[in-house]
Amino acid sequence: MTQAPLVMTCGEPAGIGPELAARARAALGPAVPFVWLGDPRHLPPGTDWIAVDTPQAAANVPEGRLPVLTHRFAARVTPGQPDPANAIGVIEVIARAVGLVQSGAASAIVTAPLHKKVLKDGAGFAFPGHTEYLAHLAGDVPVVMMLASPLLRVVPATIHIPLADVPAALTPALLEQVIRLTHAGLIRDFGLSTPRIAVAGLNPHAGEGGAMGHEDASVIAPVIARLHAEGIELTGPLPADTMFHPRARAQYDAAICCFHDQALIPIKTLDFDGGVNVTLGLPFIRTSPDHGTAFDIAGKGLALPDSLVAACRLAWDMAAARRG
Repeated sequence: MTQAPLVMTCGEPAGIGPELAARARAALGPAVPFVWLGDPRHLPPGTDWIAVDTPQAAANVPEGRLPVLTHRFAARVTPGQPDPANAIGVIEVIARAVGLVQSGAASAIVTAPLHKKVLKDGAGFAFPGHTEYLAHLAGDVPVVMMLASPLLRVVPATIHIPLADVPAALTPALLEQVIRLTHAGLIRDFGLSTPRIAVAGLNPHAGEGGAMGHEDASVIAPVIARLHAEGIELTGPLPADTMFHPRARAQYDAAICCFHDQALIPIKTLDFDGGVNVTLGLPFIRTSPDHGTAFDIAGKGLALPDSLVAACRLAWDMAAARRG
């Protein structure tokens, strides 16, 4: 059975998402078919697009043309100037994409970036972001964020909270959940039969025997020992400052980090344009470029499609892994 095309959501229409869609189509060609879901009025002038009725029809669209599943929005857009009137449309597109992938009409979702304040102002959007809304649509399932590239996969155990709040948030229950979701995702979505996971320490030198903090020994180490005894390939807690050089990265398939910057600094340093945001734990595949709406350069032809292209390729490969 042929793998269904991807569905790419439009994201915030005043951002760089629409202009990158056609460029991603040109870069990927027929190897990774996708349909763009949004209002064609928001595509850059001169975009060669064609309306389709289903994602499957994308496979028959001539190379160089962008297949579009039309979703009408309330207003046109000016690049760089978001309009809250379009917030409902952005939210509807995400929900519609989930419906397509749940029905099997699409094999995975690739989401262009959205702007949370615009959604809140225009539609009372109650979720912190894309990931939480997708988890809600999937039945309020637990999820984790992975940033992935060919050079490194990282999972932050805590994400958008102040650094001062991390020690209290990093509970044994949370760490166990993150490890289990990462382990399952590496098997199901990346085709690794026995994934190797490294866990970073919270404190410098992983606490250095308690001299620099107790959390590594009292919180992190017991969880690792218990799950390792179950058969999960785990190492840690490891000093974060020695985890990301080439020899260290060769020893694991993914690194779980204690806080946002501990995870994102190394991957953005190693592969700033090629990193992909992956949501693990969903019953469907979702990837996203690792950048925002970039209102300051929207419509100027300066945005690079590399991360969006990488997100499409990874989503396609993950869908193939799930199919076996």
